[in-house]
Amino acid sequence: MAKKPVYGNESISSLKGADRVRRRPAVIFGSDGIEGCEHSIFEILSNSIDEAREGYGKEITITRFADDSVEVIDRGRGCPVDYNQKEQRYNWELAFCELYAGGKYNNASAESYEYSLGLNGLGLCATQYASEYMDVEVCRDGFRYTLHFERGENVGGLQKEPYSGKATGTKIRWKPDIQVFTDIHIPVEYYLDTIKRQAIVNDGIKFVFRNQVNGKFETTEFLYQNGIVDHVKEMVGEDALTSVQFWQTERKVRDRADKPEYRTKINVALAFSNRNKQVEYYHNSSWLEHGGAPDKAVRNAFVYQIDAYLKQTGKYNKNESKITFADVEDCLVLVISSFSNQTSYENQTKKAITNKGIQEAMTEMLRHQLEIYFIENPMEADKIAAQVLINKRSREDAEKTRLNIKKKLTSTMDVTSRVAKFVDCRSRDASEREIFIVEGDSALGACKQARDPNFQAIMPIRGKILNCLKADYDKIFKSEVITDLLKVLGCGVEVKAKANKELSTFDLSLLRWNKVILCTDADVDGFQIRTLLLTMLYRLTPTLINEGKVFIAESPLFEITTKNETYFAYTEKEKDDFLKQLEGKKYTIQRSKGLGENEPDMMNLTTMNPETRRLIKVMPEDAARTAEMFDLLLGDNLSGRKDFIAENGYRYIDTADVS
Repeated sequence: MAKKPVYGNESISSLKGADRVRRRPAVIFGSDGIEGCEHSIFEILSNSIDEAREGYGKEITITRFADDSVEVIDRGRGCPVDYNQKEQRYNWELAFCELYAGGKYNNASAESYEYSLGLNGLGLCATQYASEYMDVEVCRDGFRYTLHFERGENVGGLQKEPYSGKATGTKIRWKPDIQVFTDIHIPVEYYLDTIKRQAIVNDGIKFVFRNQVNGKFETTEFLYQNGIVDHVKEMVGEDALTSVQFWQTERKVRDRADKPEYRTKINVALAFSNRNKQVEYYHNSSWLEHGGAPDKAVRNAFVYQIDAYLKQTGKYNKNESKITFADVEDCLVLVISSFSNQTSYENQTKKAITNKGIQEAMTEMLRHQLEIYFIENPMEADKIAAQVLINKRSREDAEKTRLNIKKKLTSTMDVTSRVAKFVDCRSRDASEREIFIVEGDSALGACKQARDPNFQAIMPIRGKILNCLKADYDKIFKSEVITDLLKVLGCGVEVKAKANKELSTFDLSLLRWNKVILCTDADVDGFQIRTLLLTMLYRLTPTLINEGKVFIAESPLFEITTKNETYFAYTEKEKDDFLKQLEGKKYTIQRSKGLGENEPDMMNLTTMNPETRRLIKVMPEDAARTAEMFDLLLGDNLSGRKDFIAENGYRYIDTADVS
């Protein structure tokens, strides 16, 4: 038996140099996967953004090469890389090889950045450590400096040569190391999304993105001259509920009474819309995916001020409950871009900030500006109030509907005892269970005798099923035929409601069947029932179609009988092919009977037996086309249906049930 290693004084070790990042990349970048690799790229880009925002260079070029290497070029002052007398070291060593070293610690220094994305002195060095290689070129002070790194180690030292050009700036090209990250193939969408966001919150700075494809470069440019105002206008479109508002303030704040004062700048652009909604937060131009302090401020201020306006104007009904932020958010398009020269991020990935001072300043500013806005724009205030109340009441009605549906579709009783005439199977393994949805009691009897009771269940549809495209939810869930069928399926429903994304009670894991098979007669009535069933499933449980759980049992059209054999033809062509084979022989041919008139053996052979039956899977790619046709033939588009019948009706006149 192997001895366990001794845990003693020599067991403790520390990572040094590049290993501090290369062996634990998630500590700095939040992940060792593609998200961490993406964040490493943002670290380099953010340094160039800080330069441009300070007024040094108004254009940044980002290039994605086909080999997954990246290049960022700015037109700033150029990163200092020469000898630093104060530190008695070269600046390139501090910037590229030393964690927690940078030019953004001393707020009082004239050389420091007023509002900076990169504060911790980690990003540049950490990205260099996590790279397969990194090449740096800096133009400043009349010199061109170059550096080369390989897997965290400098090769060749600092190269310096005279430079007579006027342009200054920094160019960095590097390749994330596959030995550090599990994936370095960053999608184009990440670059486009990230660069667009930076253009939005850094008005007037031009971002050029170059993507290498088949040896050529595809170029996309982003420039928002008016920053977040242009972005909000872009999102709300021409038919916004209100005009776009822009508010701005700059204050000195503290996170605690005994903490030092620091500056914060807050920019807010917003509009209300009954078509679009979006809330975005940025701090020092970094997108705050999880918000933090700004999100808390917005929730507080908007609910407080709109609630106060509703009370003041008497728009609440008697004993009506207070609005929530969900009601406001559902019609709000808002972008906040804040800055501060002291920032507390939740972690190095900068997806949320926790500054108490910024939160308090933002809350007070938003409350004050909303109050003034409502006073100065009473017509817009009334529109906002009305829409928020519509959202609130829709949400409450939707929640009542959801609870009623849930109550109706769930019970402690066994499903067989609460759905009339449903015939269950013996198996409890959902991966093999099949349910046949059939029309009428006669088909129930035939299918019941023809089925395999171990894994095949039968659910009869009694009477005409409701057209679920035309009916509202209240009417749908009053239909006993529909609610019984949903009870048998067991997975709940997907109710779409604008006011409440959480309305759905659907859970695919609760589906009690591997296959849901629609089994109707091969005649006009049967096709209509099948179409209505598919319409119901499409509207109430579309995931069943998308997941390939819904099938149509194909019934034969003709039964051809000879002395010794019986042939089943499912199409006219198959019938003709059989008849050619039977030339010279005696046979009888008859149109197939309804399901209820079939003999059990024949029913098993043609419809039930997995070895011999024919099933048509309702394919996910057909969903959009099916929905369009459902809407046309069964929805409210009367003129479209009239045109369709005029153009295509001749094809079906022979089978139409008209006299």
